[in-house]
Amino acid sequence: MFGINKRVITILFGLLALAFAVGAILLFTPQAGQQARGKPVFWVNGKAVYELDLLRLQGNDPLYAANPEGLLKALVDTHFLEQVILTEALKQDAARIRVGSAEVRKEVDRIREQYGLKEKKAYEQFLNQIGFTDAQLRGEIKTQLQVQKRLEQIRSSAKPTPKEVRFYFEVHQENYKGEPRVKARQIVVDEKKLAEEIAAKAKAGEDFAALAKQYSKVGAEQGGALGAGPGEAEPKPVAKVVFPEKVAEAVFALKGPGLVGPIEAGGRYYLVKVEAYLPAKVPSFEEVKDQVEKDAAQAKGNGALEAYLEELRKKAQVRFAEDSPYTYQNPVVATVNGKEILLSQVLQPVFSNQQTAALIQQGLGELAVQFFLPQTLESLIDRELLVEEAKKSGQPFIGSKDEIAQAYVLYATRDVTATEEEARRYYAENPALFTVPASAEVVGVVFQNEAKAKAFREAALRGGDLQALAKAQEGTVTEYGTVNPNQLPAVLDRLVFKVKETFPKGPLGEVSEVVKLEDGTFAVLLVKNRQAEVLKPYPQVAEEAREGIIARKRQAKAQALIQDLRKGAKVENRLSQVLAELTPKMEEKPKEAPQETPAKP
Repeated sequence: MFGINKRVITILFGLLALAFAVGAILLFTPQAGQQARGKPVFWVNGKAVYELDLLRLQGNDPLYAANPEGLLKALVDTHFLEQVILTEALKQDAARIRVGSAEVRKEVDRIREQYGLKEKKAYEQFLNQIGFTDAQLRGEIKTQLQVQKRLEQIRSSAKPTPKEVRFYFEVHQENYKGEPRVKARQIVVDEKKLAEEIAAKAKAGEDFAALAKQYSKVGAEQGGALGAGPGEAEPKPVAKVVFPEKVAEAVFALKGPGLVGPIEAGGRYYLVKVEAYLPAKVPSFEEVKDQVEKDAAQAKGNGALEAYLEELRKKAQVRFAEDSPYTYQNPVVATVNGKEILLSQVLQPVFSNQQTAALIQQGLGELAVQFFLPQTLESLIDRELLVEEAKKSGQPFIGSKDEIAQAYVLYATRDVTATEEEARRYYAENPALFTVPASAEVVGVVFQNEAKAKAFREAALRGGDLQALAKAQEGTVTEYGTVNPNQLPAVLDRLVFKVKETFPKGPLGEVSEVVKLEDGTFAVLLVKNRQAEVLKPYPQVAEEAREGIIARKRQAKAQALIQDLRKGAKVENRLSQVLAELTPKMEEKPKEAPQETPAKP
């Protein structure tokens, strides 16, 4: 949970997302009159939640689709009911927020527009379908708008102080680090021969700007100066994005002044003269102050929303009916220095995980519980320890608990550095990270019988229109584009990347032998621009290697920090015990009385 990332991703508090999700379900869930809603299952602050309402919500919950049983059913029930309880408490708290009829009407109009319900008849059919009257729909929409306004009210009222904003920047400086840039001129022409002639003139010392004015199809008036505006002739710093990908890679690989090209890209040929290389750097606070203020406000708003929802749930008075058809158990599963972690707090991230949902739908829910629950609880324990330590530090950390824990790790590992020797060793030990994989442009043509495939191959070696040649032999053309190893079907991948020899060349490129595929069909491949795997030289990737070793060292330091915090903390993990208590016991069958053996006469 607390790995060191180059860029910290702001994640909204899970319960907030769930509250919106349940709210959306409520909005389009058929509602009936109280007499047709069944019996109350539980009450939230005295307001009843009915059986049929829960069943309708349950029908929209994918966790129930696999018909969970036993322990899994008890856990899914608890998770589901916690969402409903929070949503109901949130709706009740938001009920005092004013929403005008004009706002409701605007939202109704938006829904009608979205679903193509402009005509009255279509709108009435839609209402019929979802089980609402127009008044009920407007009532539900009003409730949703109240909830949204209440949450935004909480968020917007959380304003970071100047001290918090400044500290946020200090902790998250890497987020604002710019890209490397270059000051350069380029010449773009349509013919390879001309490009080579211009390159020879540039290497011989002719003025590059004058050559650009004479020959370039792009930016000739500026003497090829990149970043220069109309009437300007001096290049300005530009990032990789201004070049085609292949050109950018070569330009920035220089890491300094030099001449690149000609390089073909998109049917044109590029020559680039790099005048200066400007490495990526962290800007000053003043340069990015506006963005930092926005990011800090977002983080503080997340923290305020998290605290609000937790307090709302804590204050909610919930009472269940004695004959409730659901299992609701929310015991303490761990304590961290006296701070309790409830079962529902662990279930929320577990059941929100798409992997968990997929396992449950495959009938592997028990496996998901055994694997993800203990792992998630350990992460939550680590989070509590880090948040506690952040508070002890006296520094103005802001954000949700996840954000504060992440920020504290960044803060505690901020002094990690790497030597040149360490960076070189990291480069040597991790060649795959710095290797450009083999590549080739591949077109496949598939035939139903071998004879037609061979006839096509012979024709392709002589040249002609590919589509016409394939059609003549009833072949199907598939353009794979530029591919790397393991991206083609296995047989074709082996043919292109595992076989050492190249194929015979024709006007259409390399033409492979006829190969039989697994489905019994026959294929011929046409290959162009075959490139071997290349390990980038160290000088080209020195900065990446340095960042890689720093990230590894920070990760190790973070893990050591967490272990030290655990040694000094009072942690009790009761998850195994709780799960055992929630697992339904198998009813023992009464033992049959032993039958007496009849006495022998």
